[in-house]
Amino acid sequence: MVIVVLTGSIAMGKSTTATMLRRRKIPVFDADAVVHNLFSKDGAAVYSIEKHFPTAIKEGAVDRTILSEIVFGDPQRLSFLESLIHPLVDRERRRFLQRHQRQKTNMVVLDIPLFFETKKRYKCDIICVVSAPCFLQKQRALARPGMTWQKLNAILSRQMPDHVKRNKCDFIIPTGLGKAYTNQILTKKLKHMKG
Repeated sequence: MVIVVLTGSIAMGKSTTATMLRRRKIPVFDADAVVHNLFSKDGAAVYSIEKHFPTAIKEGAVDRTILSEIVFGDPQRLSFLESLIHPLVDRERRRFLQRHQRQKTNMVVLDIPLFFETKKRYKCDIICVVSAPCFLQKQRALARPGMTWQKLNAILSRQMPDHVKRNKCDFIIPTGLGKAYTNQILTKKLKHMKG
């Protein structure tokens, strides 16, 4: 089974690329979607978040906006929050990989936004970085609800610069010239990945 990591900085087009992969019937493990489930009502992370960040709980679920305001600009609190969440996400990732190994799936994709930034090394065969020009990244990010220049700069300061990620990966998926072009490039790259 070929394990591909899909990564890239904020607003680079990772979700769009992951959708294109799913349309090709390639299973994608989405770390953000797992966190969403962990934070939902009766999710596995709700109890520990309530214990340490009680004001972030609304109607039995984690309010992500409130939680991000609590940890925003506080590296210690953010790091502590990550220590609560990452083991739960890792457990789900292991389950995903085991399930697909049992099913003899040819290829799976791990959508891991901060792959290079985390100290943890994930077992994988290929690393793909989604990338777009800086001006486009900022334009896309600032169009998101609740995003400000201050928030964006704080996020970017915690992320490895795009040019460094591009140098560390096996394949670059460009997302700055429209979805049709990205789709075309993805088709070519997948042929190489599958050998």
